[in-house]
Amino acid sequence: MYGWRRFLLRAFGARIGKGALIRQSVSVTYPWKLTIGDWSWVGDHATLYTLGEITIGDNTVVSQHAYLCTGSHNYTRPGFDIYAMPIHVASEAWVAARVFVGPGVSIGQGSVVGACSVVLKDVPAGMVCAGNPLKILHARTTLNE
Repeated sequence: MYGWRRFLLRAFGARIGKGALIRQSVSVTYPWKLTIGDWSWVGDHATLYTLGEITIGDNTVVSQHAYLCTGSHNYTRPGFDIYAMPIHVASEAWVAARVFVGPGVSIGQGSVVGACSVVLKDVPAGMVCAGNPLKILHARTTLNE
């Protein structure tokens, strides 16, 4: 049923790449603010809170129960005014299970964000990171090296 899910999201304005797998339990607030690249995967119960744009690159995994949140409230204002900032997850990155990604964050190409991490600042390309607050653990190596 992945083809049906891609069709429905595209019908509401999402830009979904070839072969992308988006589980049926994924929540997308505003599909027209979503771009997912070719051969990427979004796991069960992930939330893509698209008050702002969310871009997910090619060959990228956003695992189960991840929460990509483009919106927040300005706590310095009496009315807690809402705002939105885009999130970009570059190609070949992995956002593991139960990771929270905040507004305005970019996760670099090939990076890995470990399970249950909180990402409030940009993640450089090619790094393995984890924790709350997020810490860079080491550079990512591949089987080809």
